[in-house]
Amino acid sequence: MDPLQLIALVAGSAVIAAAARRTPVPAPLLLVTAGIVAAYVPGVPSYVLDPHVVLPLLLPPLLHMAAVESSYLDLRANARPIGLLSVGYVLFATVVVGYLAYLFIPGLPLTAALVLGAVIAPPDAVAATAIARKLGLPSRITTILQGESLVNDATAITAFKVALAAAVGEGASWAGGIGEFALASLGGIGIGLVLMVPIHWLRTHLREALLQNTLSLLIPFVAYAAAEQVGASGVLAVVVVGLYLGHRSWQVDFATRLQEAAVWKMVSFILESVVFALIGLQMPYVLKGLGSYGAMEVAGYAVGVFVTVVAVRYLWVFPATFLPRALSKRIREREPDTTWKAPLIVGWAGMRGVVSLAIAFSIPLTLHDGDAFPARNLVLFLTFTTVIGTLVVQGLTLPTLIRLLKLPGRDQYAETLAEAQAQSRASVAAEQRLDELLADDRNALAEPLADRLRTVLERRRNSVWERLGTVNELTGESADHTYQRLSREMIGAEREVFVTLRDERRIDDEMLRTLLRRLDLEEAAAYREDSD
Repeated sequence: MDPLQLIALVAGSAVIAAAARRTPVPAPLLLVTAGIVAAYVPGVPSYVLDPHVVLPLLLPPLLHMAAVESSYLDLRANARPIGLLSVGYVLFATVVVGYLAYLFIPGLPLTAALVLGAVIAPPDAVAATAIARKLGLPSRITTILQGESLVNDATAITAFKVALAAAVGEGASWAGGIGEFALASLGGIGIGLVLMVPIHWLRTHLREALLQNTLSLLIPFVAYAAAEQVGASGVLAVVVVGLYLGHRSWQVDFATRLQEAAVWKMVSFILESVVFALIGLQMPYVLKGLGSYGAMEVAGYAVGVFVTVVAVRYLWVFPATFLPRALSKRIREREPDTTWKAPLIVGWAGMRGVVSLAIAFSIPLTLHDGDAFPARNLVLFLTFTTVIGTLVVQGLTLPTLIRLLKLPGRDQYAETLAEAQAQSRASVAAEQRLDELLADDRNALAEPLADRLRTVLERRRNSVWERLGTVNELTGESADHTYQRLSREMIGAEREVFVTLRDERRIDDEMLRTLLRRLDLEEAAAYREDSD
């Protein structure tokens, strides 16, 4: 891929993802559709997905971002359902989907069918996070889906390696498979545990925010490469390190957090956009290898595999949800009660993504004895259609399903109330600390400046409570939003004056940048950006 093709891919993906934000359609679905259409536009170059790029270069930063933004405490509280999905379901789907594909696809060897099962077993981390974020699912369902997608790639990749070893004639046994799984999982977790503390120590002791953010960008690649180098799971190493750093992010200085949030938001936006566009762009390459199969024949196989994947997920999700609760009083006491609606959503939210395609593209062309890998092109095609089918069919209908089930969303009022109460407690502690400091003669401060500190503290304490209050009948704004808008207007007026003075040569550009940065920081402090 030459530089112009890469620029075109990134720019086109970003434009489509930005346009998707103005529509009710989730960005992943629009990007996949646009990729399929663009693949057949004359002049558009061929973008063949390279597993040696996706797995070590695209997957680690996306997993790291998802792990850092996940709640370690929530994941730990839901460890049982997450484990059942990320390990139990993936192995179950590998065997059942693979065996059923072997039964209804003539000429497909069992070993190749199990390779197919392992490839399409794991729901995708990027797809799950993007869809859940767009739909605003209940917090526990979102946590379970995110937790599953963080860990299941490691299970699927290990299952794929075992199935592939059997398929290419290198030999594979149950004992060998269990040993490889243990090495991958325990080794990946171990590498993550070894790396997380020194990496966090380094982050907290570097004094330059730019150096800290450079380290932040390198962390997922270092963790992934270190684990893969010893045959362990790079996925789990990245997830362990990311969860630890996210849980301890408060110990890093504010400049690093501000820069890091902006940098990773941009990186995540670009990579997610490119990943979903790449999925759609694979269609010509996938179809090109199906010359020996009839169109109706492979279409029937595709529908059959897609339906099987969806059905097998429900075969696991419903029993895994209710059986442990029925058998264990401890689980009933420790975990919140649930209804049939939650597993219905979890089952339908199992979108597949780029990881499945990347694994499929890594299937070798030949077996150990030099013969061609049986039905490799068919496996690629069925993986592609399953990914597209889950993203489009399930992704498009998931919002409707959620509305029909009338699932309770996030309780915004309760969350704002909790935020206000937390802020009040913190403000009391801050005010007490300020009084202690001002009582010391070494901290002597003019009364106007001391009052300014108290005013800022009071403003921070009241702003959250104001969001719970009534809104302006004329504008529909809360007092907090009106304050933000007026503050920005005032700062905008100051900014225009500074620029005019620069243009009139009364101040130079260096002074302008200093003054504008000061205004930018004040605007950031006054304006609370809503999370999207």
